[in-house]
Amino acid sequence: MSKVVSFRLKDEEMEALRRAARRLGRTPSETASILVGEALRQQDFAFVEFRDSPVGRQAYLQGTRLAVWQIAAIARDYDGDVNLTAAHLSVPVIQVKAALNYADAFPEEIEAAIEDNDVTVAQLRRLIPNLEVFEAGGAAST
Repeated sequence: MSKVVSFRLKDEEMEALRRAARRLGRTPSETASILVGEALRQQDFAFVEFRDSPVGRQAYLQGTRLAVWQIAAIARDYDGDVNLTAAHLSVPVIQVKAALNYADAFPEEIEAAIEDNDVTVAQLRRLIPNLEVFEAGGAAST
């Protein structure tokens, strides 16, 4: 369910909102709703910030180039071991915990991002016809 909220913006804030809306391909109202929602999430989750990315707005770990979904995916590879994930990423354990807290709170968002990024070799070959795949300790496969 959603509610209508009315508030006033200074002229320069409204112009900034219009610019942001153009960048996002949304109306100023939609953009304001997105930005307010993100600001509220940032208040609730330590070390999380939102940024524009090639696929839209995403939650990132502050001070890094890591999207929260990337951290969640790597943590899965380590069976949820926060210490191993932090060591792999060279970031403090507390930041990995913060990212995973966000991922736990918004599983649909994180799962969708992981699935969108899960590309098969066949899909890559369509983009890169001369792709060669190498496995550690193994021979090249074509």
